[in-house]
This record gives sequence, structure tokens and C-alpha cells, in this order.
Amino acid sequence: MNILLWVAQAALAWLSVAGGAYQIFKFDELSPGVAAMRALPQGLWTALGVIGCVAGVALIAPRAFGVMPQVTAYAAVVMAVHSLVISALYLTHGDKAPLPYVLVMAALAAFIAYGRFVSSP
Repeated sequence: MNILLWVAQAALAWLSVAGGAYQIFKFDELSPGVAAMRALPQGLWTALGVIGCVAGVALIAPRAFGVMPQVTAYAAVVMAVHSLVISALYLTHGDKAPLPYVLVMAALAAFIAYGRFVSSP
């Protein structure tokens, strides 16, 4: 189970850091195709991008370095909530294309949180 959790953590970390970086640095390229990004302020999307990047790093670094490994489980919870908030923003503004990506991230984060809190702490 530990190996599966590490693979899931690496995948989610990559997705969240890449997605967060896009939200921060490629806002102008993304916003024309996403109504929620046009409707809400760029500062909000930048903040969500920063949360995604920080949580992505926190999925790997604490356990990898053996310093406060419980942070990984909390980072997974943050990622699950973060993904659900973004899903709600997309649904509210009628964006259906990015939903599968964000919902897969939420499910992966929930699996990691469960695994690190309950199954393989």
C-alpha cells in the first residue's frame, strides 16, 4: 500500500504543481477558454495556484525527508478541498471541460489522505 500511495502522491504532486503554475503564470492564455477565470479576479486564481503548488510540494517533501511526515496527509486534505472548490467554481460558471481533471485530482487526494491517515500512517 505504501508504494501505491507514493505513486499517487507523485502523480498528484506533479498535477497540482503544474496546474498551479499554469494558474499563476499562464492566466492570460487560459482565461479566454474558461468562463470562471474570466468572471473571477486574477488574484483569486493566483492564490489558488499558489495553494496548489505549495500543497503539491507538501505531498512529497515531508515524507521524503522524514521531517513531519504527517504533513503529507494534511496536504492531501488541502488538495481535496482545493480541487472541490475549483470544481464548484467551474460548475457555477458553466465550465464543463476542466471538470474531469479537477475531480480526478480530488479523488486522488482523498485516496492519499485516507491512506496516510488510516491505512499507512
